[in-house]
Amino acid sequence: MSLSATEDDSGPEIHIPADIDWHKLDKSKFFFLGAALFSGVSAALYPIVVLKTRQQVSSAQVSCFKMSFSIMKYEGFRGFYRGFGTSLMGTVPARALYMGALEVTKSSVGTATVSLGFSDTTATAIANAAAGLSSAMAAQLVWTPIDVVSQRLMVQGYNDINSSKNVNPNVNFCRYRNGLDALRKILHADGPKGLYRGFGISILTYAPSNAVWWASYSVAHKLIWSGIGCSMCKKDGSGGFRPDSKALVAVQGLSAAMASGVSALITMPLDTIKTRLQVMDREENGVRKPSNVLQTVRNLVQEGGLAACYRGLGPRWASMAISATTMITTYEFLKRLSTKTQEPLTT
Repeated sequence: MSLSATEDDSGPEIHIPADIDWHKLDKSKFFFLGAALFSGVSAALYPIVVLKTRQQVSSAQVSCFKMSFSIMKYEGFRGFYRGFGTSLMGTVPARALYMGALEVTKSSVGTATVSLGFSDTTATAIANAAAGLSSAMAAQLVWTPIDVVSQRLMVQGYNDINSSKNVNPNVNFCRYRNGLDALRKILHADGPKGLYRGFGISILTYAPSNAVWWASYSVAHKLIWSGIGCSMCKKDGSGGFRPDSKALVAVQGLSAAMASGVSALITMPLDTIKTRLQVMDREENGVRKPSNVLQTVRNLVQEGGLAACYRGLGPRWASMAISATTMITTYEFLKRLSTKTQEPLTT
């Protein structure tokens, strides 16, 4: 792939390593290494996810610092990893579905859009948006039940350390010993559908979020390379310029952070509604029942209007930016590690 350093294509070209298509990957290596690498990323970012979840179910705005201090004081470091075991168990199958759907869609849609006469930039944006949409929908088949269980564990103990008005009375504070105990109690109380609480809103949250993210990433990636020109590149033998590995990682990371900001702002209200649906109940005639979207939105409006929908935006943006930056650089590195070796031709 080559990007021109100037708009009129009169300047020197920047030669960026070509994207690796699905058929060029060693699938077993791709999924095995991917599970290991992304499990590490999930472990590093999990405390931020716990902070975001607790802020979203709070009935009033609570700062990240105050929330972190309370968790450390009353629950210790383990409080930041409530539900992590359950979440980690879902990482392998969910990531496998996500990466498989992502690569297959990107490859097929990219080929189709180019054949229809779209420009390289437009074709890449369309292919990335379609890939983000399909991969998110595939992964939610696994992630929604994992989210329901792990988020129940994340908010467990929240009422123990917060006796003030910040505790939302509708949060389900059933006591769980571990992920398996939570799974058993959810199935007993609500049946299998209890594990898919918020599945519809999850699709509405993550599908457009991923589509926006991948489309924004591809556009930002090209804009940054066009903007910096040849300043971060070295001359190659063909008279053009080739970026070194540090420049590639820097541009990928910056593009990912920019895409995360756009995606977080657009989909934050949906994410807040989804989280509340998965961990909060409503009381009807003295009986606690799963909440619905309309009641959840009504409660949020009563608590603080539109601002209440953006509780936890800071941790979510930070989580998305760090996760995306790490993910995209790890993802590109993983694809190069998993490239099939070319067998020498025999004569």
